[in-house]
Amino acid sequence: MSHSRVQTSEDEARGVADPHRWWALLVIGLAQLMVVLDATIVNVALPSAQRALGMSDNNRQWVITAYTLAFGGLLLLGGRVADLVGRKRTFIIGLIGFAVASGVGGAAGSSGMLFAARAAQGVFAALLAPSALSLLSTTFTDPKERSKAFGVYGAIAGAGAAIGLLLGGVLTEYLDWRWCLYVNVLFAGLTLLGALRLLHDRPGHEEARLDIPGAVLGCGGLIALVYGVSEAEPRGWDDAVVLGLLCGSALLLVLFVLWQRRARTPLLPLHIVKNRNRAGSFLTMGLATLGMFGVFLFLTYYMQGILGYSPLRTGLAYLPISGAIILGSTQVSARLLPHVPPRLLMAPGMLLAAAGMAVLTQLETDSSYVSHLLPAELLFGFGLGCAFMPVISTATQGVAAHDSGVTSATVNTAQQVGGSIGTALLNTVATSITNTYVHDHLRDPKMRRAVVREGVVHGFTAATWVAMAVMLLGAVLAAVLVTAKPIKPETADAGAPAPGAGSGG
Repeated sequence: MSHSRVQTSEDEARGVADPHRWWALLVIGLAQLMVVLDATIVNVALPSAQRALGMSDNNRQWVITAYTLAFGGLLLLGGRVADLVGRKRTFIIGLIGFAVASGVGGAAGSSGMLFAARAAQGVFAALLAPSALSLLSTTFTDPKERSKAFGVYGAIAGAGAAIGLLLGGVLTEYLDWRWCLYVNVLFAGLTLLGALRLLHDRPGHEEARLDIPGAVLGCGGLIALVYGVSEAEPRGWDDAVVLGLLCGSALLLVLFVLWQRRARTPLLPLHIVKNRNRAGSFLTMGLATLGMFGVFLFLTYYMQGILGYSPLRTGLAYLPISGAIILGSTQVSARLLPHVPPRLLMAPGMLLAAAGMAVLTQLETDSSYVSHLLPAELLFGFGLGCAFMPVISTATQGVAAHDSGVTSATVNTAQQVGGSIGTALLNTVATSITNTYVHDHLRDPKMRRAVVREGVVHGFTAATWVAMAVMLLGAVLAAVLVTAKPIKPETADAGAPAPGAGSGG
């Protein structure tokens, strides 16, 4: 064991804070930014990539879903790997693999190669993301500093998706859509240099064993769920393949829960999700991202396909969302969380996001940016910013060190599976309603272009109604399930579990 690791362990035992912890936050934040923005950076570039590689409309979503599916499906396994072999080591392996997969994706000569590279990115992101959040939760234990650190992390988790849309627009406009993948090599290189110097970790639990049956059941159930939803659009909800995938998913997930109750080293210890505060946080995160990812996909195609925006203009049009998320997370939630219960930030935040979606349901083929898109983005972003930070902080409080990786993975699983299901489900809803609208309203072939444009917008707005209902459900669950009290910095015991960390909440 190196001198720096020995010193770090001794400092932790004495309760001495890591003197480089704020620089470590920068490294962790950069890794999280890379992982989150990669779920959306290709959104703006998707029309260009679709034309270049000859993708169909039905298959284009797999550029996004292949990543989020592999990412979300394997996160629990990645989190447990981090607990067993060490978070810093897993973090570095994830970084290197992510960079290599990004380079392969940028050089893709076919849609299949691009889909495979995106899936590989998701696999390595599943190692990287829980390691990053776990390192953050064990580095910042003082309640006051924890609020600031998680405010920054929450801003990145929420704004990263919108930043990805801006960066994707800039790269697509001035370079090529492939640079939306190549840029990750630069991000990963910078993060790797910082990780080697600044990140510290306790040794892993190498004597423990991975729960392989749990990994097969849990990951298989999540993958079958998202794949089944995505296939519902081209095949129909009553298709045998779709029904088989959805039923198979339900069976695998039920078996997963039953197995976790008797496994000696469970992939997901059930006491983590039995805690009502963490359960409420996981559900709120999943429902928030379910709506968010679908809205980003629709807005991108609305701005480029209906309003005629360039990729750069589309990316710039997303800036208010990023700014509003950062404002809500760092200036509102981070300041208020030590003084108010988390649900008083989560539930109102979800309601504001739903209000932004309500504005988007009024879009027409000639709606202006200032009257419709801008107010919707500000409400939507500010609401998410207020909700994300307390969700992440509450979900990771009061967790034993040996379970911090899998708990962090569960937060990320909720985020990524929510994004996968949101993209697949809302794309299915929008496409189905668009096709029905065009079929019912197309009378004169000369009017086809106008009818298709109206049908596309009609499909988008119908799917946004669904996303808004999901956000409202998230607000209700946050208000009912999350009962944790605020943590007063001046009275909290840094060595004690956070209030509300018990199994009953």
